[in-house]
Amino acid sequence: MHETIFILDFGSQYTQLIARRVRELNVYCEIHPYNKVPALTSLVKGIIFSGSPCSVNDANAPNPDISIYRKKIPVLGVCYGAQLMASQNGGEVLPSKHREYGRANLAHVDDADRLFRGVSHNSQVWMSHADTITKIPNSFKVIASTTDVKFAGYAIDGEETWGIQFHPEVYHSTEGAALLKNFVVEICHCKQDWTPGSFVNDTVEGLKNKIGNDKVVMGLSGGVDSSVAALLLHKAIGKNLYCIFVDNGLLRKDEYSTVLDSYKHMGLNVKGVDASKRFYSELKGVSDPETKRKIIGRIFIEVFDKEAHAISDVKWLGQGTIYPDVIESISVGGPSQTIKSHHNVGGLPETMKMQVVEPLRLLFKDEVRRVGDALGLDHNILHRHPFPGPGLGIRILGDVTEEKVRILQEADSIFIEGLKKYDLYKTVWQAGVILLPVQSVGVMGDERTYENAVALRAVSSTDGMTADWCHLPYEFLGKMSNEIINKVKGINRVVYDISSKPPATIEWE
Repeated sequence: MHETIFILDFGSQYTQLIARRVRELNVYCEIHPYNKVPALTSLVKGIIFSGSPCSVNDANAPNPDISIYRKKIPVLGVCYGAQLMASQNGGEVLPSKHREYGRANLAHVDDADRLFRGVSHNSQVWMSHADTITKIPNSFKVIASTTDVKFAGYAIDGEETWGIQFHPEVYHSTEGAALLKNFVVEICHCKQDWTPGSFVNDTVEGLKNKIGNDKVVMGLSGGVDSSVAALLLHKAIGKNLYCIFVDNGLLRKDEYSTVLDSYKHMGLNVKGVDASKRFYSELKGVSDPETKRKIIGRIFIEVFDKEAHAISDVKWLGQGTIYPDVIESISVGGPSQTIKSHHNVGGLPETMKMQVVEPLRLLFKDEVRRVGDALGLDHNILHRHPFPGPGLGIRILGDVTEEKVRILQEADSIFIEGLKKYDLYKTVWQAGVILLPVQSVGVMGDERTYENAVALRAVSSTDGMTADWCHLPYEFLGKMSNEIINKVKGINRVVYDISSKPPATIEWE
């Protein structure tokens, strides 16, 4: 039971970042859709209203009665949240003469205000709004301005309620973390006791009480989420956890054997199942990416289901669900709307007659890694780049064959090992190679070749919601290109993907 900050989501692309910044203060917080907010309890110490892609003047814009929270607990409105409070209380919000997007500086800061305590004059902030507050109600007081935005921050007299038109949660707001700390710690008086150690202790104790002596079955992927979830369950119930690691033939080179070995060294009760031939057979001739995902997901479920039913009296299904997955399922829309089928395999609860246990459903990815570190998770798994559930099946554009998988595994191995060798792996959030459905003319020795082209992909990100392409050294990229072409038969051209998300996605399919 931890003191909590509620974040009301109005659909902003930055809502998860607000939560992450609050969590970085070792304070627990939850995101809730603005129209599905649980009743406040004594543990809820403050509330933050997020931004939104909407305008408060839109006919269908979110417009809940947010006065019900004021004077009960401290309130902070961010961007849309600030505009909504101003609009609902007789202020005026109009389209900006010039769209206010990007870096700005605070030309005026009220040093006496608790929210802005320690925030510098001329501090850089990040604006992202098409509307602006042009008039505030009489009970509102201006506490921050930029050259172009008079009401960049306000406080309401006689209550602990604030509004700001910039985004303190993004890195471009250089003192945004200090402002959020002022609100969460100094104003809301939250204890900073949300730590990896406390999470492990609380979760293990909760799992013991919830599961008792029942058996749990869980599918492992070799990734950090399922591995940390398995370690938490193992710590709680020991040998009553049965893990299954399915080789779909679409893993990285030698990954099946190395990951299986790592799991056994961690003391996990794990069974490896090589189902690669079946996956290759059913993927034969299939090129559509959505169809490939569904086939891979279906076969995984069928293989896992068969293995799970071979274990008697299993009552629980363990899953590595993390908080962004939970948020996605209750999203109010906006940037979280589904673009394509999720990269990870889902659907197990609908096909298996078991209760679901999700030890990580409260955590973001970076928190999962910190918990894994506290549990002593194998370093190679703990810091492993995210890898899509369908694996290389969606990094082979077009139909999947065993030979294409071999080619891609070899090229991918050279790239990943190269990143590690040249000390670049930790600076990259996710990397891989994509086998393109084109062949190009080349020259090797005195002969012309007509072979495959591959694209190298490396991005930096914090949670995959947005991503920038990594500016890897030209010398490194040149070495990787030469090594892949020289060592991998079937490849004669290498390109580097310099697209960011958005507009591109991290995976090509």
